[in-house]
Amino acid sequence: MIPPYKLSKLHPRQRVRKAALLFQEVESLLRQAEPARAASALVYACSLVSFLAGDEELPVPVREAAAAFPAAGALDPAAALRSVNSLRHLLLRESGQAPADWDFFDPLSGRPDPLVRRILPGTRAYLEDIRSPFNVGSIFRSSDAFGLEELLLSPGTADPGHPRAERSAMGATGLLAWRRADLEALREAAGAGEAVFALELGGEAIGSFDFPERGIVVLGSEELGVSAEALDLCTAGKVSIPMSGAKGSLNVGVAYGILLYAWSSHIRP
Repeated sequence: MIPPYKLSKLHPRQRVRKAALLFQEVESLLRQAEPARAASALVYACSLVSFLAGDEELPVPVREAAAAFPAAGALDPAAALRSVNSLRHLLLRESGQAPADWDFFDPLSGRPDPLVRRILPGTRAYLEDIRSPFNVGSIFRSSDAFGLEELLLSPGTADPGHPRAERSAMGATGLLAWRRADLEALREAAGAGEAVFALELGGEAIGSFDFPERGIVVLGSEELGVSAEALDLCTAGKVSIPMSGAKGSLNVGVAYGILLYAWSSHIRP
């Protein structure tokens, strides 16, 4: 990481943005839980905030936040991480940058181990034309959290390898079994007696829906919902989430997370 005084060569807005990136490196080191490197990173952070606090060309909120940053010896690791994170996001705002999903860190450290996954056997989801990589990643992450066995992705569903999908999945794209499949896969599953049901408006309320022990839930596109062709294959019915708002709809990833909680609770009361 560069010495803080070298930031003075940059335009004030670039200075703020570069400082945010430097704090991102500090935060990454603090998250690695190596005491020596974390301590060194925190010392660097204190030298950086000292520079920012005294730079009269910077916005007042930046200087005030830097001046209020605690001394290195006054912080335990958790408090240090939160202080650095708060200052980093303030710097991003002051530089005119709206937070993006790639600006966030995974809340858990280390690499996830696929061998420790607890799977609910026979539970799958079919993603029909989910166009947003962010939503695809979110669905992977929720699927891992609740122990789904496999995801089936229609040809029109976004690539799980897209950077935004990988970022929102927080490593889950490498943990779940998944494959591309057209509606014929649903037809074969239904024909073999597997329970196929849809998460869609106009179905039975989630609180009273009779969830199968094993089966496939179908998620429709963000714009058009589940297609008529897919609904015809949902022999186990439709499930809906009752809502009270004027909008009356949820992001597909949010709705899916609610459904998975209800489904997994039914299987593992």
